[in-house]
Amino acid sequence: MTPHHHAVGRYQVRAATDADLPGARSVMLDTFYHEFGHGYRAEWHEDVVDLAGTYLDHPRHALFVAALDDEVVATTAVRAQGPSSPPHPAWLAERYPGDSTAQLFRVYVRPDHRRCGLARALVSRAIRFVAETPAYRSLYLHTDTRVPGAEPFWRSVAVEVHDARDGDLMSNQTVHFEIPLRTYATP
Repeated sequence: MTPHHHAVGRYQVRAATDADLPGARSVMLDTFYHEFGHGYRAEWHEDVVDLAGTYLDHPRHALFVAALDDEVVATTAVRAQGPSSPPHPAWLAERYPGDSTAQLFRVYVRPDHRRCGLARALVSRAIRFVAETPAYRSLYLHTDTRVPGAEPFWRSVAVEVHDARDGDLMSNQTVHFEIPLRTYATP
């Protein structure tokens, strides 16, 4: 096993390669359709169409996968991008500018592979990548609290920045977080 791969139980957690992209895309699309219920939306998911161009060909972006044998069962991505306003508040976009902010995306685990530590292992790899990439000062993410387990998971690894839930369970149930990088900086 190389330094870029490590095991979590029977799973391999690693930076994605071209060979992993079809499996990663499948995990993402299945999440959009089966977990979120809205399917693919071009305005939100353009990165999924060009995973290589978005994540593998950009030095400040990354895609990590967890695989069981050759099957990709979980993903986590990093992009040099702060939150957009709208839909998020302007003050939040100003606090996390795209030139110095890394944002976590696509932290998805297939339902049959949950509760195995994969999300935590993938997020840890992403945090290390961000901490070691010059020019990043912040690691931002937001989550939909309607996804089972999402809010408690993020509260275990991140600090809440803004709770944007609006009381209407059919609309905005977003909470914004930051993951402190100082604890992950390499000596």
